[in-house]
Amino acid sequence: MARIASRWQWLLETMVRKLWFRASLFSVFAVATALIAPFAGARIPARWSSLIGADAIDNVLGIIASSMLTVTIFSLTTMVSAYASAASTVTPRATRLLVEDSTSQNAMSTFLGAFLFSLVGIIALSTGVYGDSGRVVLFGATIVVIALIVLTLLRWISHLSTLGRMGDTIDRVERAARSALADRIALPCLGGTPFVERPASAKPVRGHAIGYVQHVDMNALQAAAGDGGVWLAALPGAFVHPSRPLAWTDFDDDARREAVRAAFTVGDARTFDQDPRFGLIVLSEIASRALSPAVNDPGTAIDVLGTGVRVLHGWCEERGRGDEGDRGGAASPPYPSVRVPRLSTDDLFEDLFAPIAREGAGVIEVGIRLQKSLALLADSGGKDVRRAASRMSAIALDHANRALAREADRQRLAELADRTGLSRAEHLRG
Repeated sequence: MARIASRWQWLLETMVRKLWFRASLFSVFAVATALIAPFAGARIPARWSSLIGADAIDNVLGIIASSMLTVTIFSLTTMVSAYASAASTVTPRATRLLVEDSTSQNAMSTFLGAFLFSLVGIIALSTGVYGDSGRVVLFGATIVVIALIVLTLLRWISHLSTLGRMGDTIDRVERAARSALADRIALPCLGGTPFVERPASAKPVRGHAIGYVQHVDMNALQAAAGDGGVWLAALPGAFVHPSRPLAWTDFDDDARREAVRAAFTVGDARTFDQDPRFGLIVLSEIASRALSPAVNDPGTAIDVLGTGVRVLHGWCEERGRGDEGDRGGAASPPYPSVRVPRLSTDDLFEDLFAPIAREGAGVIEVGIRLQKSLALLADSGGKDVRRAASRMSAIALDHANRALAREADRQRLAELADRTGLSRAEHLRG
């Protein structure tokens, strides 16, 4: 059965995605490789030592040291430029995905590790640490490092052609959003039971920080609840304040209530991991910026709508499998004592489509694709999906009717809006 990562597991996963972690790991490995050569040299046959000239390895290491320092600085400058480009042309919220790009991190780490390997090797050679056999081991390790550098450079050159570009960034946001939404489909209530009305005697647990909930440790909440109950008030992505409860409990034990408080990780910015809505919001920001008068790029907005349909398709299909839609009330959940609100289909549709409907109201091509996208999702989902699609279709149609000058365009959108399952008049009546 799937389970939510604990707070420490999540922090470890977050740390592993940092550039400094991978660079440090590669650097330590490179330095260790250079320093282990004197000890491994004892196993090298003496006749092999004569095959390596006294100055051969010194020259090769000098070339690697000078070139890798230059390549590392150049690569870092290129990455910073890509981040700045994505922040200015796409959205600053997508920059984090570029920073966590594994190919970029591997390239930087390889170049930095190769520089440190050659630098330590040169220092060790100048102090006489290596004997003749040690030089053979160092030479072999250097050949491996050169091969690794060449492969990394070839991959890095290919990667630079797309890094920070609009299409590449949209693809990254799509993958992050789909991953978070798939996790929520697997555990609809984060592995807890669906939220029901809390007892009148339940007491709020308030946090001390102001910011966004980045992670909820369901394992800690279940352990703190014991034979009692915990009712979540703040899902990942919610903005919290000391005046707003994080959760409610039906027990008074101060230690257990403190454990409930500690299960919430609050930070300055939203993250993609446990927050499916954030990925959809970032997609809508990309489309909104593309539709601004300064950019005027409806093609990107249309591309985002297609991406949004792919992201939401799995959720809509899951909701269409029954009136309940998800498996939150089915088999025994892993955290039965924790009551968690369900993710709302209306919220998902509003996060993605509402800004596009507003900003693209005067562009008939965007309006047509928006209505078709909503119709596709309505056909693949259950009653709540059709209701959410119909509601958003009516909102988009109202925006378009105020912005479009041609009656023919308005009529075309009205005909498309009827395909979402409910007529506009039926929806507006509730």
